Order: sequence, then C-alpha cells, then structure tokens
Amino acid sequence: MKQMTRSQIIVRTGVVGILANVLLAVFKVAVGWLSHSVAILLDAINNLSDALSSVITIVGARLSEKPADKEHPLGYGRVEYLSAMLIAGLVLFAGASSLVESVKKIITPNQVSYSLPMLIVVAVAIAGKLLLGAYTKSKGKLTQSGALIDSGSDALFDAVVTGATLLSAVATLIWQINLDGWLGVVISLVILKAGLGMLSDTLNDLLGKRVSPQLAEKIKASVCAVPGVLGAYDLFLDSYGPQKQAGSVHIALSNRLSADEVSRLARRVSATIYQEYGIVLTCGIYAVETKNKAVMALRDEITAVAMKYKGVLQVHGLYIDEPSKLISFDVVRDFSVKDVDGLISNITAELTRLHPEYHYHIQPDLDLSD
Repeated sequence: MKQMTRSQIIVRTGVVGILANVLLAVFKVAVGWLSHSVAILLDAINNLSDALSSVITIVGARLSEKPADKEHPLGYGRVEYLSAMLIAGLVLFAGASSLVESVKKIITPNQVSYSLPMLIVVAVAIAGKLLLGAYTKSKGKLTQSGALIDSGSDALFDAVVTGATLLSAVATLIWQINLDGWLGVVISLVILKAGLGMLSDTLNDLLGKRVSPQLAEKIKASVCAVPGVLGAYDLFLDSYGPQKQAGSVHIALSNRLSADEVSRLARRVSATIYQEYGIVLTCGIYAVETKNKAVMALRDEITAVAMKYKGVLQVHGLYIDEPSKLISFDVVRDFSVKDVDGLISNITAELTRLHPEYHYHIQPDLDLSD
C-alpha cells in the first residue's frame, strides 16, 4: 500500500473528526432538548465548533502544501498557523457565548429532567470523545501537526467535561439538585481557557519561538562533527510552517584555510544539516587562530575578562587585526541584562587598561539558542 503523505493523514484525521463531532452533537442536542439541560446543549455546541475546527484544519493543511513561488519562496507553510488562529477564535467565541447562556440559566433556572436512556447516550458520548481524542492526538504527533495535537487534547478534556455533566445529571436524579447552570459556567470557562491556550501557542509560532535545547544541541553536534569545524555559534532557526525551517549558524574554522577550503566546509555543513534534519542552514565564518601561541594566549585572556561580568554567557568570534591594532569579538549576553551599552563599556574599559595598544569592537549578541 502506498504510504500516505503528511497532508493526506491530516485531511483524513480531520474528516474523522468532523463526522464524529457532528454525530456526537446530534446525540447531545437530542438529549439536551428532551431534558432541558443547558449544560448538555452547550456541550453539543462545543462539538459543532470542534467539527468546524476540523474543517479549518483540513483547509489550512491543503493551502500550506501549495508550492513555493516568487512572492513566497519558502512556501505557504505558515497558513497552518493562521488556520490555528481561526480555530482559537472559534473556541473563544463558543466559550463566551456559552458563559452568557449559563449565567442566564443561573438567574432564571429551568426544570431539568433526565432519564436512564439519556444518561446512557451521554456515557456513549464520553467514550466517543476519549477514542476520538486519542486517535487525533496520535496522528498529530505522527505528523508534527500542532493543530491536530491541540484538537486531540481538547477532545480528551471534553470527555472529562462531559463526565462532569453526567455526574450533575446523576446528582439531579438522586438528590434533586439543579447544578445545570453552574456546570455550564464551568464548561464555558474551560472552553475559554482552552481557546486562550491555543491562541497563545499560535502567536508564539508566528512571533518566533526559541529553538528547543534538544534540537539546538543535536544540530550543533552535527555541525561540529564535520571535520575541520572547530565550533558552532549563533544558531538561529525560523519556522515557515510545521517541518519547514530555515536559519543560520556561525562556524569557527582555522584561519590557515584557503577560501576554497572554507567554501567547501561551509557547503558540507549545510548539506549535512539538510540531510539529517531537513533544515536549510546558511553558514557564517569565524576565523580562529590555531598556530600563533601569543595570539591564542591573548584570546584566552580577553575571554576570561569578559566572562567575569554578570550576564555574559559566552565569548566567541574573537579576531585580532594586528596591522590596525583592532580586536573584535562577540559577547552573548543573557536577556536579563538591560544596560547592554553599560556592559560593553565596562568590558572595553577593563581591556583598554590591560592592553592600551589595541582598540576594541565588541558586538553584543542575543542568547538565540542553548
């Protein structure tokens, strides 16, 4: 059997989600209408919003597969983030509407009546949500689709919420206590919380998230494993949709290499990272002195001076231009450092006292990755 593509898996999972949620919504509307339960009716609305979310997920996945063009040379992968934002908006709207109706129910409560068949339907709905959630989440992890993972988690949590509705119905049957409106408020707040979480995750993707420490460590290790590479710094990755990343890294090479050798190494690094991770990575070059012991000792001394200052995480890219008596290097500082100019000024002043024969150009770097 031909292996399905990522897009095909997402579409099929979305279709399953649509059918399952519509079926569950029909069951819950029938039960909620017959029992006059606003909690069950709101839960049915939540199922319909989940079905619409699956539709948006399918459309987003299809659009994101459009081939790159002149206007969008890295493709349309970020469409998935926009579709996730639409889903979050729908969830927030459903939660807000549900909250209003639940408060009305508390102010002017209606008589709620349940029967054993109705409770059986609700129990079946819980089982259906548990199965749908587990299925959707597993496919989301397989395809690295944040939208599917969120939908699966939401479905599993919906099962818990519907379970609370079932408990409320049992309480009404046994103790004649009407918790319907209050439970509707709880469900509404849960929906709103889920929507805000989804919106926050999507905004983080659009704004640009920090590379995970595990991935950063693996990429830098792969870069440094290329013979001739002495170090990897300033790793930066930008996401253009799930499984579509591009970025840059600075590699330290011996200053004894020819331009041809440097070019060959940089191309080898880029090819290695693309083959192993599918990431388009461009390389900047730091020339490192590997023979002159006096220069190497001065480099170590300068590094030690800069590292003494609070907030300095790393020093790299140090280059000594003897003809012009200029020393330049990068200082990676923690985000907690607010007075960056003051930090650079203090380091420069101390180095000038130690070695007044040199001028210094210190470039402050952000802590882009671990």
